[in-house]
Amino acid sequence: MEYNLYPMGENAILIEFGTEINIETHQKIQAITNFLNNDPPEWMIEYIPAFTTITVYYEPYNIYLISGKDNIYEYVCKKIKDLLLKVPISYENEPRLIEIPVCYGGDFGPDLEVVAEHNKLTPEEVIEIHSSGEYIVFMLGFAPGFPFIGGMSEKIATPRRKTPRLKIPERSVGIAGMQTGIYPIETPGGWQLIGRTPIRLFNPEKNPPTLLMAGDKIKFKPISYEEYVKMENEAL
Repeated sequence: MEYNLYPMGENAILIEFGTEINIETHQKIQAITNFLNNDPPEWMIEYIPAFTTITVYYEPYNIYLISGKDNIYEYVCKKIKDLLLKVPISYENEPRLIEIPVCYGGDFGPDLEVVAEHNKLTPEEVIEIHSSGEYIVFMLGFAPGFPFIGGMSEKIATPRRKTPRLKIPERSVGIAGMQTGIYPIETPGGWQLIGRTPIRLFNPEKNPPTLLMAGDKIKFKPISYEEYVKMENEAL
């Protein structure tokens, strides 16, 4: 397994698996985070996975008490290298497939026409392309439960808005560059909005509070406004 280690301040190490976002790197990160979940090192506080990296946080004083060594960074580097040798990398695990219903266009998708015009398509073609793709959740971030989703067709790729909106309604589905995503809560944002889902992605009263996890597969399903209202009412 190829990787590089970099210090992140005095209490964290960045494990970098390259700079290219792809499925192989994603699967490596998934395998390592699963390993850390099942057998967390006593010196680790937490970890944060991203597209091509994992940041591991630790408490230097606790490591000093455990190891008795002054060079804490070298000690943690060695522990991480030993740990990564134990991680089984599998490319055969079948991820969860989650269907996300979306009501496209109208008030829910005010930028659908923008995406269509930018790509010289009709709004109906944008919907067909967006809902026919197979997507992977690479990571969660930006806002609680916000999925950064890969696998979108370049045929509907569209730059972010030049002027971000101050308020994006929760559950809005958007496009930014080659990515698509779903706003789990109301927040400012600059993604091009093409629709909205009646499904809640973030509920702090549940455990886990997020519907999606890194590694999930997503399938978008177009629904009518009437179906949206019914599903939203059933979810409340």
